[in-house]
Amino acid sequence: MKHLALALAMLVSTVTHAADTLRWTSDKVHSSVGFSVRYLLINEVSGKFDNYEVELVSAEEDFSDAKITVVVKTSSIDTDNEKRDNHLRSDDFFNAEKYPELKFVGTKLEKVEGDRYKLHGDLTIRDITKPITLDVTLGGFTKDPWGNERAGFKIEGEVNRFEYGLKWDAATEAGGLVVGPRVKIESDLSMVKQK
Repeated sequence: MKHLALALAMLVSTVTHAADTLRWTSDKVHSSVGFSVRYLLINEVSGKFDNYEVELVSAEEDFSDAKITVVVKTSSIDTDNEKRDNHLRSDDFFNAEKYPELKFVGTKLEKVEGDRYKLHGDLTIRDITKPITLDVTLGGFTKDPWGNERAGFKIEGEVNRFEYGLKWDAATEAGGLVVGPRVKIESDLSMVKQK
């Protein structure tokens, strides 16, 4: 009888915890997952991914226990130039046919001060996984005209593309790279609490 009572208590605790956990998903109409990279050492070229999913699961209102997952379809890369986009989808860069997704899995959201956080996690590109840390700014909370609760986030960071097998590195006449090795991550997310 004692074992049955313990099992029931654990079940009630699990159900209660699950009910307290909130799930947020990205509103892609009002969000962007973007990047920029140095071109010919003199300026930056920016782009974005059109097909992605962002999910945040948290039981705490300040997101201190948040579990964050981002899945991006590499074929959806868009730099506003079809020839360049096709090159980026090729084996010189993402090889979108063989590696259709890149993925970020957050491992810890650390509050720095005020609305600023550090998001630690693992980024996987071309089946190469490495830990990265991103800067996160919480833009705040609001309720939209349709009754949905929203939270806004700005996420910034930087990775070395060579570490993930994005290997193309043609040189200019001056000896610099046509495309720089450092890629800035620049994303704005409007997250909607699921009912």
